[in-house]
Amino acid sequence: MLIRPKRRDILRLSAAAALLPAPALAQAWPVKPIKIVCTYPPGGLTDVFARAYGEYVSQKVGQPVVVENKAGAAGAIGAELVKQSPPDGYTLMFTNSTTMMQNKVLFKKLPYDPDKDFTLVAWFNTGHLPTAVNKDVPVKNIPEFAAWAKERKVSAATYGAGSYAHVVAESINKHYGLKMEAVHYRGEALMWQDMASGAVQTASGSYATMLPFLQSGSVKVIAVPTLERMKKLPDVPTFHEQGLTEKAFQVRGWVGCAAPAGTPDAVVQKLSDLMVEGGKTERVQK
Repeated sequence: MLIRPKRRDILRLSAAAALLPAPALAQAWPVKPIKIVCTYPPGGLTDVFARAYGEYVSQKVGQPVVVENKAGAAGAIGAELVKQSPPDGYTLMFTNSTTMMQNKVLFKKLPYDPDKDFTLVAWFNTGHLPTAVNKDVPVKNIPEFAAWAKERKVSAATYGAGSYAHVVAESINKHYGLKMEAVHYRGEALMWQDMASGAVQTASGSYATMLPFLQSGSVKVIAVPTLERMKKLPDVPTFHEQGLTEKAFQVRGWVGCAAPAGTPDAVVQKLSDLMVEGGKTERVQK
């Protein structure tokens, strides 16, 4: 026989659930699939991190974790979507330093507040962001590239307006008095494909996403934005070594995981612990 609960019983249960302490909420979470909003397209480093960590979280909590790519406006489209989502631990965001830091400086108005609309779950050091050129560009370093670029029209690819790649291109323009034209992509994957084909002549981005094209010989690195040379690229001089000492040429990238502001602390802590564990796995270490 089916017994229908009375409305007052449902309300009583709802009120009791609301009074559960945070640890109890964390123990109950998750009871349904989790969505990760990646603010950049498939194939880029932010997407790779989102899928690797999402897979690990799914294995550990026994619930599906679905990655949805909501790219555009240097991550602002995805960030606004997450901002508007319920703060219940079932919507997360994987984004990067462009969306959370550089956008604040570069845009007068954003549809989200990086400091107030989100709760940080974890952030991941993604390493250096080298500057490369297409294999057919006959240069080995930045001064040679600048001399070459002064004599012709050059396109500098970026993975989004306001991104680090954009800042580097404009900083090189300013330093040498060049007029490179920035070509904005909605992420790194397509950017590096066009770099490899020769559709654009130069770009800056994550070493991990660039690596397949570097290994194939279709692109070559001419500078790294650090004070010391990269261990993985010991023969490539830094910008600083080549006379470009501006702060724009001394940067490391990062990817972050965040939740809507107001997500229960216990759920955020549980997610953060899972991210730390996931970072030790072989897949993420690679």
